Amino acid sequence: MWLCCVLLLSLLSAVSGASDSKAITTTLTTKWANTPLLLEASEFLAEESQEKFWDFVEANQNIEGEHDDTDLAYYELIVKKAGALLSSVQLNMLKFALSLRAYSSTVHSLQQIASTEPPPSGCSAFISVHGEKTCDVEKLDSLLKTASERPKPYLFKGDHRYPGSNPDAPVVILYAQMGKSDFQEFHRVLTSKVNEGSATYVLRHYLLVSKVHLSGYGVELAIKSQEYKAKDDTQVQGEQTHRNTLLTHTLLLFSHEFWVV
Repeated sequence: MWLCCVLLLSLLSAVSGASDSKAITTTLTTKWANTPLLLEASEFLAEESQEKFWDFVEANQNIEGEHDDTDLAYYELIVKKAGALLSSVQLNMLKFALSLRAYSSTVHSLQQIASTEPPPSGCSAFISVHGEKTCDVEKLDSLLKTASERPKPYLFKGDHRYPGSNPDAPVVILYAQMGKSDFQEFHRVLTSKVNEGSATYVLRHYLLVSKVHLSGYGVELAIKSQEYKAKDDTQVQGEQTHRNTLLTHTLLLFSHEFWVV
């Protein structure tokens, strides 16, 4: 009885696996630049509240020395920092969102605004005070003094405005990547200006890196071979007939053994 079962399963496997196929691996890449998980996590927190967003910013001003430069260590650090501000359910939702790169497009949409204000030459982070740009933090005071001579910039719904900013004060927009040393320096100076009541501090993500690889999206491949291959149909039909006959005999034998037992 058991021998027949094993034989039947083996035969079915052989019939179903008669044609070998080659594996095909696909990747889906976005048209926009890659976005760090730290920034994506910040946008997740921004949906919860601006207060949580800025608390997350404060905790991650410069994390370059807080992990060993591996993707896993970087991810675990982000989850740990976010976990201090989220419930266990929210944290699981964040992990899922990061795995899908769900907030990559959100970060990019904010970064796109920077394309209208190209950075000064050689700057990885810069500030814009009513259209005047610099990456030298020492020039901030002089730009604030002359800001009233220029119109205030338009602020978007998704912009992150630092809590307590004076709405009547000049608007200083920081284009930088949170978690980097240059961001930390600008952030420290701008928060002090907000506390003095002399500036409205707005943060916009700014970075230049590679494209994003997405996961969790369905990809359909339509592949057609243009190569003509001659094949002997009679031999294929003969082999298929032999398999069908062998399968029929095995099923009859299995049925007979089942009723006898």
